[in-house]
Amino acid sequence: MNKTDQQLKDDVEAELSWDPRINTSQIGVTVDEGAVSLLGTVDNYPAKWAAEEAAKRVQGVRTVAQDLRVKFSGEHGHSDQEIAVAIASGLKWNVLIPSTIAARVQHGEVTLSGRVTWNFERHAAERLARHIKGVTLVHDLIMIEPKASAAKADVKGEIQAALRRQATEDAKSIHIDTNGTTVTLSGTASSWQSIADARDAAWAAPGVTEVVDRVVHQTTTP
Repeated sequence: MNKTDQQLKDDVEAELSWDPRINTSQIGVTVDEGAVSLLGTVDNYPAKWAAEEAAKRVQGVRTVAQDLRVKFSGEHGHSDQEIAVAIASGLKWNVLIPSTIAARVQHGEVTLSGRVTWNFERHAAERLARHIKGVTLVHDLIMIEPKASAAKADVKGEIQAALRRQATEDAKSIHIDTNGTTVTLSGTASSWQSIADARDAAWAAPGVTEVVDRVVHQTTTP
């Protein structure tokens, strides 16, 4: 039997409370036909994403929209200069991040720019910035310039093969289309993890510069 919106609301609130990374005292949850909205404030920037991940773990949730603002306590507030110094040091010492990435900080908001070869390098830089104390928002303007050419590779075939190797759930119901260096994912999946696996597989293909995710999370009856 499918869960009612009230049951989903109760389960999402319980899952948020269960995650030790999240202070739920100022987070509100609303549910409309399986679509979850998270409103309010959190103590730090990583908690925004932890809250979204927690909501997606609940069986029956179709979509998650989070409009959470970061409201720091005294111990987490830092000046733009302190944030910039911390990020610069992290970028320098992280082996996954090339020296071509730069960061600018204004009012706690970080803007990342530069060029990389792979999406995992861009993701590593964004993840690093998210976890610096005092950061309230990260703008990712990093461009991907792959060395390999997607036009010369069977990108669709390689992604499908990767999903089969990984035994990804719903691999057969996720459709892959390519147009130059852009990969578009569509179809349905019964879990958020399957969608994430498909995105990761697409980004790992040589020559890909953009992944458009149009996969619909289709909940199943327990």
